[in-house]
Amino acid sequence: MDKNSRIIVTGASGLLGQNIILLLREKGYTNLLAIDMHRKNIAILRDLNPGLEIIEADLAEQGKWQEAFSGGDILIQCHARITSLTLDEFQRDNEVATVNVLAASKKHGIPYIVHISSSVVISVSDDYYTNTKKVQEQLVDECGIMNCSLRPPLMFGWFDKKHLGWLSRFMSRTPIFPIPGNGKYLRQPLWARDMAAVAIAAMEQRKEGKYNIIGREEVNYIDIIRKIKKVKRLNTIIMCLPYRLFKFLMDFYAIFSKRPPFTSQQLAALTAGDYFTPDPWWDIFGVPYTSFEEALKLTFEHPKYSKIVLEP
Repeated sequence: MDKNSRIIVTGASGLLGQNIILLLREKGYTNLLAIDMHRKNIAILRDLNPGLEIIEADLAEQGKWQEAFSGGDILIQCHARITSLTLDEFQRDNEVATVNVLAASKKHGIPYIVHISSSVVISVSDDYYTNTKKVQEQLVDECGIMNCSLRPPLMFGWFDKKHLGWLSRFMSRTPIFPIPGNGKYLRQPLWARDMAAVAIAAMEQRKEGKYNIIGREEVNYIDIIRKIKKVKRLNTIIMCLPYRLFKFLMDFYAIFSKRPPFTSQQLAALTAGDYFTPDPWWDIFGVPYTSFEEALKLTFEHPKYSKIVLEP
């Protein structure tokens, strides 16, 4: 693939977007356009990638950013609302923004899209995030542009402001780490760097269809916490709390925080009992899998990236 191909990345300053931009540059791609609306995270993206073309824009609003799609060869669509207490924010960022992005792509003749979907679209969950991600994937499926939808599960890695990144920072600050119930909730985590590599491979190979990009290891939530504690060499006490008490404490915290890192809907998703059968993406895309424990070490021990935290 031509290293000077015009590649547009939406949601570029988020967890996955940051990893994709870094990896694209490492692979020698030079004609990149990053779009996001989070000013402070954009500043981090700019510091890490000198000379990168960046547009700060709210994709749910019509604007000049749409004209920047002119001459685009590839769209990697990463933008999404993951956490909120209200439905309208999910609809705005996952649905309305996608309608606008796809309209700009069609107007300017972008021939191929890599869409970052989510494993929640095949889950048993019924919440704001799940339902709006289903709509988002359907919008891409029906847009008339050649595309590939990638469905990752829980991702973690450098720049992780939620998920395992938040959990690890919370664990570092508190002597006791609470766990809902017995903590034996199956997770299939995926390192964001691996996911970035899959997205770029899909782009380079012009894959079509939908793929479940699931971590190859099955790990209980409580064991994830134990592994983080081990890698970070912490002395935190891990304490299991009755589910209802945990939920009460979480809801109480949400009263004082407009952007709680963990919501009731996410707690329900954690305990829903989902199991996802991965497509053999390591063979399909030719991307080696990084083991969970090795990925944790690479995440929390990197001399530079482990110290950078995005804002929610």
